[in-house]
Amino acid sequence: MNKAIYIATSESNSGKSIITLGLMSMLIGKTAKVGYFRPIIEDFEDGKLDNHIETVISYFGLDIRFEDAFAITKSQLIKKKNKGKIGDVLDLIIEKFKHLEERFDFVLVEGTSFSGEGTAIELDMNVLIAKNLGIPTIIVGSGVGKTLEEFLDGEYLAYDSFKNKEVEVLAFIANKIQPENLKLAEDGLRSVLPKEVLVSAIPVISSLNNPTVKEIVEELDATVLFGKEYLNNEVGNYSVGAMQLRNYLSHLKENALVITPGDRADIILGALQAHESANYPSISGIILTGNILPEDTILKLIEGLHSVVPIISVEGGTYRITNQIGSIQSKIYAENKHKIETSITTFEKYVDIDVLANKLSAFQAEGMTPKMFQYNLVKRAKQHRKHIVLPEGNDDRIIIAASRLLAMDVVDISIIGSKKQIENKVAELGIAFDFSKVNIIVPIESEYYQDYVNTYYELRKNKNVSIAMARDLMEDVSYFGTMMVHKGHADGMVSGAAHTTQHTILPALQFIKTKPNSSVVSSIFFMCLEDRVSIFGDCAINPNPTAEQLAEIAISSADSSLAFGIEPKVAMLSYSSGSSGKGDEVEKVRTATEIVKKKRPDLKIEGPIQYDAAVDMEVGQSKMPNSEVAGQASVLIFPDLNTGNNTYKAVQRETGALAIGPMLQGLNKPVNDLSRGCTVDDIINTVVITAIQAQGF
Repeated sequence: MNKAIYIATSESNSGKSIITLGLMSMLIGKTAKVGYFRPIIEDFEDGKLDNHIETVISYFGLDIRFEDAFAITKSQLIKKKNKGKIGDVLDLIIEKFKHLEERFDFVLVEGTSFSGEGTAIELDMNVLIAKNLGIPTIIVGSGVGKTLEEFLDGEYLAYDSFKNKEVEVLAFIANKIQPENLKLAEDGLRSVLPKEVLVSAIPVISSLNNPTVKEIVEELDATVLFGKEYLNNEVGNYSVGAMQLRNYLSHLKENALVITPGDRADIILGALQAHESANYPSISGIILTGNILPEDTILKLIEGLHSVVPIISVEGGTYRITNQIGSIQSKIYAENKHKIETSITTFEKYVDIDVLANKLSAFQAEGMTPKMFQYNLVKRAKQHRKHIVLPEGNDDRIIIAASRLLAMDVVDISIIGSKKQIENKVAELGIAFDFSKVNIIVPIESEYYQDYVNTYYELRKNKNVSIAMARDLMEDVSYFGTMMVHKGHADGMVSGAAHTTQHTILPALQFIKTKPNSSVVSSIFFMCLEDRVSIFGDCAINPNPTAEQLAEIAISSADSSLAFGIEPKVAMLSYSSGSSGKGDEVEKVRTATEIVKKKRPDLKIEGPIQYDAAVDMEVGQSKMPNSEVAGQASVLIFPDLNTGNNTYKAVQRETGALAIGPMLQGLNKPVNDLSRGCTVDDIINTVVITAIQAQGF
C-alpha cells in the first residue's frame, strides 16, 4: 500500500510550493499522521533553517525536527558525486526516509528546486531518489516564457525520464499558465501523456509572485529604519521617485514600492501622505538608495506618525537597486500566512483533489485527529458556501481574520463598521484585503435599516418596545447583525471579540429564538487534543442547569458531535462513578442520564461518571468494565458552568489543546459567541463552524 508521494519538477521557479502546500493540506485531512521530507536542500547559514522545511513544519504543526526532515545539502551532494559516492547519498536518503515512514502514515517528499550550483544533475537525482524510495511521482511544470510546443516537449521529456526508470507518474500539473491558456495546456498535456495520468493546470497568481518587503530587505541586505511590523507587505510594482513630487504622485499604483534617494524628503513625505490619503493608492514601502538617510528633522517627523510603512536604507545607487529588485523571485515563507492560504485555495480550486486522493492511496486512518478534523471543517464549509456577518469591524483581530478567510475562500463575509476606518486599519496592519469581496455596512446607512427597525418593533412591541427604542437598538451592531440573520440577509453571525456573551446572545434570544424542540440554548467546545477531538458541553452559557436541561444539553451535544463526524459516546460527568455516589448533584446527573436514555435510546451514554473514568481506558474499565463509553468518551457533559468552564480552560492550558468554540446549540439560526480574549485563529474556526451550522445539519 502506497504511503508516500514525490513532488518533482524539471526546472527552477516552477511554483512547486503551491503543490506542496495544497497536497499537505489535503493529506492532513485524510490521514492521521503526515510526515514531510526533502532529500536534498539548499545550503543554509548557521542559525537559519531551510525555508521550505520551516514553512511546512511551522504552518501545519508537524511533529518533525528540522534535522529529520532532510538528508543532505546540495554542496554536500556535489562533493559526494565528485568522489563517486552517490551510492552513499542514496543510502542516507533511504535511511532517513524509512525512519519517517515508520513514524507516519503518509510522507510527502519534495524534490529539489533547481537553483544555485548543481542544477545540471538535479533531474537525474530526483528520478533516482523516487526510484530508490519506491514511491510514485507528481511532476510540476512551468509555462512561463514558453510556446505551447516548447512547454509540451519539455514536460514530456521530464515525464519520460521518470517512466524510463519505472517510476510511476500519477499526475502532471502545469503551473503558472496564463488564464486564457489553461484549457490549451491541459488538452496539450493529455494529448502527449497516457490517459491514466491526472492532468491539471494552474494559472499565474500575481499575489504569489509578488515579493514581500521582507524578501527585498534580505536580498539587498538592507537596513530597516521604520515599519518592521509590516515587512510582510506585498510589493505589487515599483517606481523610482526622481521627478518632482506633483508629477511622481500620478505614477503611484496600488501596493507600489517607492524607490528614491534618501535625501528626497519631498518624495518620502509625499508618498507617506499619499498612503494615508483616500485619493491615492496604498504603498507597500519606501527604499532609500545611496546609503543616504534623511535629515534628523525629517526622521523625527516620520517617528511621530501613527503608522508607517517599511522604510529601508540600502547602499547601492538607484539604478542598480531597481534592477536587483526586478530580478527577485518571490518565495513563500512561514510568517506569510496569506500567501500560504492563497496557495492552498488555488491548489484546491484547480486540481481535482478527490481523484488525486484516490490515485495516491486507498489508505484511510481510523479515528478523527485534530488536523483531520480542522481540514474537514474547512472542506465541508466550502461545499455549501454561506454568508457570515461579523459585527465588530473596529477590532483588529476581526479584520485580520476576515483577510485570511478571504484568502481561504471559504465563506462570504459582511462586516459592520466604517469602511474608511477599516481601510485605515488594513493599511496599519499591512495585510492583504480584497474589499471587492466584502460587504461593509454602517447600520443607519443601510437600505434595510428602516425595515429592521419596523420588524423589531412588531416583534417586541408587546414587551413595551417603542419605535424610537427599536431605532436606537438597530444602530447597535449586535442587534443589526442578528437581524441580518433573522431576515435571511446573512446565514450566521459571529461576535463577542469586543462584546460580552450577554450582548451577543440576548438579541438572538429575543427574535431568532430557540428551535421548536429546544427549551435551552447551550454551548460546546471542540477540544482538539494531541490524538483525538473531544466535545465539552456546556462550558459557556448555563450556570446551573436542571436535570431536564442537562439531558437536553447532552442530546444536543451528541447530535452536534455526529454532525461534525465524531461518533458520540456521551459521558455525564460527576464526582462519582456509577451507583455509589450520594448527594443532590450526583442525583441530578443520574436523573439527566435516565431522561436521555428514554428520549434517545440510540445514544451510547454513561452517567454519572468521573472524568478519568470517562477518558482513560484502564481507569474506565476498572470502574465500569461493561460500559461502551467508559475510557472512550467523545462527548463530555459537565454538571454546571463552574466545572465546565474551568475544566476546558485547564485542559487547554495544561495540554496545549486547541479549543474551537463555543458553538451555540438550540437556536433557530446560528449565532456564535467569541471570548474577548480570542485569537485570530479562534475567530476563523468559529466562522467556519458557524457556516457549517448554517448548512442545517
